[in-house]
Amino acid sequence: MADTRTIGGSISEGLDKIHDSWGWFVALGIALIALGVVCIMGDMTATLATVLALGWLLVIGAIVALVQAFRAYDWSGFWLYFLTALLRGVAGYVLIRYPGSGEVSITILLASLFIVGGIFRTVGAASLRFPSWGWAAFSGIVSFIVGFMLIYQLPTASLWFIGFLVGVDFIFDGISLIALGTAVKKVPAGREFARA
Repeated sequence: MADTRTIGGSISEGLDKIHDSWGWFVALGIALIALGVVCIMGDMTATLATVLALGWLLVIGAIVALVQAFRAYDWSGFWLYFLTALLRGVAGYVLIRYPGSGEVSITILLASLFIVGGIFRTVGAASLRFPSWGWAAFSGIVSFIVGFMLIYQLPTASLWFIGFLVGVDFIFDGISLIALGTAVKKVPAGREFARA
């Protein structure tokens, strides 16, 4: 088991190294929040861009995997690696060629994850009854309802939901970067950061 003083010291040392760059963290946080707002306001465009970006990443990943597979063609796992790369490439091509269908498929996948995750979270919290279990159960119920609403509103929900979700993620990432930058700025360089 690691010594907490060592872990705390390394965290403090790492934060001390970024002390002079606090402004960049705040600037990046502001930019991410602005980008998140743009994604939410243009959620349909952001959804399309996200699906196309995912498709291109899959195609590029497939090309790299195919090159790697042929470089190790005498390896016993060549065919599995080769077929995985082909499947990745086909999935990427389908997303690029038919982004509307990709939007629907990804939304169905996300809705299913919300529904199943919500059920497990609610049942688990109600069964274990750990401290403040009601909040976890409530969170599970909300996830289940969101998933059910997405399935109910298909295919319309697939046009905006992914872009909205990406926008919300950008906003929360931006807020966390601003919080980190301002926290690092408040503590003078070389001084131990307080742990919560």
